[in-house]
Amino acid sequence: MLALVLSLVAAAEPAPQTFPLWEKQAPLAVGDAPADKPELTAYRPEKPNGTAVVVCPGGGYGFLANDHEGKQVAEFFVKRGVTAFVLKYRIVTKDRPGPLLDAPLLDAQRALRTVRFKAKDYGIDPAKIGIMGFSAGGHLASTATTHFDSGLLKDGDMIDKQSCRPDFSILAYPVITMELPVTHGGSRRNLLGDKPDAKLVEKFCNEKQVTKDTPPVFIFHTSADTAVLPENATRFYLACKAAKVPVELHIYEKGKHGVGLGNDPKWTGGEKSVATWPDRLTDWMTARELLK
Repeated sequence: MLALVLSLVAAAEPAPQTFPLWEKQAPLAVGDAPADKPELTAYRPEKPNGTAVVVCPGGGYGFLANDHEGKQVAEFFVKRGVTAFVLKYRIVTKDRPGPLLDAPLLDAQRALRTVRFKAKDYGIDPAKIGIMGFSAGGHLASTATTHFDSGLLKDGDMIDKQSCRPDFSILAYPVITMELPVTHGGSRRNLLGDKPDAKLVEKFCNEKQVTKDTPPVFIFHTSADTAVLPENATRFYLACKAAKVPVELHIYEKGKHGVGLGNDPKWTGGEKSVATWPDRLTDWMTARELLK
């Protein structure tokens, strides 16, 4: 009987669906390798509540932590009625050399435009589409949070005519700045190259790009994180506060880098308190009427 119940529950939620962001070659592609073909994987709840999140796994712009910062996160949202889209954005590989420059940002912007374009198909409110990122994926999410437009009206297809501004942003132990020594060196190198000029560095220092039009932000980090320093999170928090952008920040004392949802001892080292951060996120989303 238990097996039957579990099978019925599993059958209630549609299987994840993966599709390309562009039917033809992506802009700024340097070849035809899989790493140069960004994709979205949609995870759909049985009863969508109208909210959607584009999820950007971390990996230093050199790989994608698609399980504990992708699939598991999407399943977390689906259980709460949120439609999740895990983004396979462009990273540096042997087949796709760096620096990446604007390519990942174009992928994130296209993902937001695509979800907004397909909102009706997925039971999504086009005014409740957010972005979430972990580590380097947090840098990408914060870049999309501070670099957006209302649609490319002159060029592109119908998807490009959609706004790429996220309605909310969730940043988990994010890389925010590209300034040394606070930034994450590997992320900076893969994104900008070995010796980027000052203007390029400033463009991707996202704490410097916050304005009054930046959407509401939730940030989580840990003091024990030595890979991506928590100063990244505090810089973005202070920038949002100065611009009067609604922002909430939680910094836990313990928990190493890459804890994901905080429920796997492999990543938490057995630290249990950090496992409560998704509860704080749930509270925040509920207060912003993104959850029912």
